[in-house]
Amino acid sequence: MLAKKFELDSMPVDDLWSLHQQISAILSTRIKAEKHELEKRLTILSRGMGLMDQASNSRPAGERPRRRYPAVLPRYRNPQTFETWSGRGKRPRWLVAAIKSGRNIEEFLMNENNGTSGRQNP
Repeated sequence: MLAKKFELDSMPVDDLWSLHQQISAILSTRIKAEKHELEKRLTILSRGMGLMDQASNSRPAGERPRRRYPAVLPRYRNPQTFETWSGRGKRPRWLVAAIKSGRNIEEFLMNENNGTSGRQNP
């Protein structure tokens, strides 16, 4: 292998370029053939998967459907824009900014007594 490397180092640029073109052509042909074979295999596999999906209703065996969660009423409200947050998930930007400026999160709580509850009376 080392002997061939030294032979390549001593070859003229024109010979190296023609060798490069020959190798590129061979690689291109082989890659196309391999791609064609893989596409055929994929087609066969996808047909088989289609049959399995129809049989199992497109869910893996043993997996239960996702549970529905009830809607969550908001607990916090921005007094300037009246945006609300339920208290779940990531804190909204307005609340993070207010806390950084020194305010307390309890200041934004919505309570039943002052009429700012999340429930709308019809």
